[in-house]
Amino acid sequence: MDKLEKVEKLREKTGVSYEDAKEALEANEYDMLDAIVYLEKAGKINDQQSARYETHKDANDSTAQDFAKAQQEYEKSVKTSSIGDVLNKFFDWCGRVLKKSLETSFIIHHKERQVIKAPVLVLALALIFAFWITVPLLIIGLFCECRYHFEGIDSVTFDINEMCDKAADHVDEVKDSTK
Repeated sequence: MDKLEKVEKLREKTGVSYEDAKEALEANEYDMLDAIVYLEKAGKINDQQSARYETHKDANDSTAQDFAKAQQEYEKSVKTSSIGDVLNKFFDWCGRVLKKSLETSFIIHHKERQVIKAPVLVLALALIFAFWITVPLLIIGLFCECRYHFEGIDSVTFDINEMCDKAADHVDEVKDSTK
């Protein structure tokens, strides 16, 4: 855009004269944004450029009422949460996870006989606090013909029990191939 076009554009957007637009652009090295700020600081921008649109409210018009109600609901949902609200949501989530971990069981079978049945919470705590003991024991268990299953899972995106069975089958294949 050449200098004349910038002057014309600035004049259209701000409502100032050609001389004021040219002066503002020259003072700001033809940067449009800086020129607008320059004109605002100088108090030369006309506020009469803004347009206004109004509608007449009809007493039977429920659209306006619906819009007002939707606006209020939106404003409620957008309000910033206080620390207490965030903590409540966090503790609710923790409670749901804890409840689910107690309802779901981790089962260890050895030669089609159930050896251990414990809540998943126990497995999770063992993995957190004794990772270097728990993981090797689970792997050694696979080589000793143990199978792992989870019970009480409602819906999942993948079948974790199927994955446990596949891992045990692969370990059996490795054992058979090494014999």
